[in-house]
Amino acid sequence: MVPPMGNGSVKPDTAPAQQQPEVAQESGVPQLPWRVPLDPAPWWAWALFVLPFIVVPGLNSWLWMGARDMLAVGLLTIIGASVVRVAGGVVLYRVELTETALKARTSMLIRSLAWQDVDSIEIGDDNVVLTRGRDESEINGIPKDRTAEVGAVMEAIRQQADGTPVRRHRPRPGIGALLVLLYLVLSIGAFLLRWHIVI
Repeated sequence: MVPPMGNGSVKPDTAPAQQQPEVAQESGVPQLPWRVPLDPAPWWAWALFVLPFIVVPGLNSWLWMGARDMLAVGLLTIIGASVVRVAGGVVLYRVELTETALKARTSMLIRSLAWQDVDSIEIGDDNVVLTRGRDESEINGIPKDRTAEVGAVMEAIRQQADGTPVRRHRPRPGIGALLVLLYLVLSIGAFLLRWHIVI
């Protein structure tokens, strides 16, 4: 949106504050950090992430205790944990652009990609792909009418970051990593308590 035009008389102490948003708009970079618009996470991702916490511990607590059934308990627990991990890992819940990097949050990990490591940015129908050598980081779930805007903002920030020091961060565990650990405790603990293996 273009700011309303004034009569040219601006007080000296307020000039920098009024001119800063205009400069940011001209360079194509909004105020940072900027959150990339994403469609809400699909219902099936939430369902697959929540249901194993209820179903698998319940099933584990009612299985018979025997050599074959102990194997079934282990397999059921592993399968459930895999479902939780995959459902939480492939869906982007938040993507932020900062002056130094792009930060993407899934339920399992928080990943960071420094702008100096990005070789090119490609715009798709509902995604933006950042290429780093042979690796590609695909940002999915962007509304189709805003992919060009997101790509332009990323490119502008990447160009501005050329002369700044590189800051790289290792992936950090998200809340989903703690939830998967909780899931394992619940699923195995339900079986152990049901058969009085532990008190």
